[in-house]
Amino acid sequence: MIVAEQKPVAEILRMIDGYRRILVVGCGTCVTVCMAGGEKEAGILASLIRMAWAREGRLSPLIDVSEATVERQCEWEFLGDIAEKVAASDAVLSMGCGAGVQAMARMFEGKVVLPALNTKFIGMPERQGLWTELCAGCGDCVLDRTGGICPIARCSKSLLNGPCGGSQNGKCEVSKDIDCAWQLIFDRMKSLGRLEALGTVLPPKDWFKNRDGGPRKVVREDMLL
Repeated sequence: MIVAEQKPVAEILRMIDGYRRILVVGCGTCVTVCMAGGEKEAGILASLIRMAWAREGRLSPLIDVSEATVERQCEWEFLGDIAEKVAASDAVLSMGCGAGVQAMARMFEGKVVLPALNTKFIGMPERQGLWTELCAGCGDCVLDRTGGICPIARCSKSLLNGPCGGSQNGKCEVSKDIDCAWQLIFDRMKSLGRLEALGTVLPPKDWFKNRDGGPRKVVREDMLL
């Protein structure tokens, strides 16, 4: 899942300053799970904006803050349902991830679409209130050779062959709160009886498959119309 967190309210208020009719749009998938931009959070943010504007004496019949939530902001087929609400607004405050914001901006070309969240990473919930990064989306997965633990996302140095000299007692030199990814990989491979596989040095990574090649696409020729 994509993990995000809400921008500070003061930053959001600065962003929407000058607009009179705001539509706050939540997303029903990843950002709902990480409690950053779902229906509940969209309602809370809309209320916070109304209260802030009321304190400033800005509320009037011509000023309105409404909210809506779609199943997925990152797919156009789900955005048609809010088209009328978008048309009635001066600006849309998206509580989707970066992909959701951009999908909204492309769908509603003439409308200002602003981000209410900071998109953080691809990860999973560890426990209530805690999400951790697991995947960097590098485009060249090596999990088959690292026991299902990603060294690109989980090693602070993204080392393909580790650990480095800074690993001590299973912790990363960057912080004692960070597990050394290569210690985790070693322990995992040992439990799987595959330690001998770590004797193979992985070649330098082809970063062209990452961002160095520009914006990436996945094309399924058999699915194209």
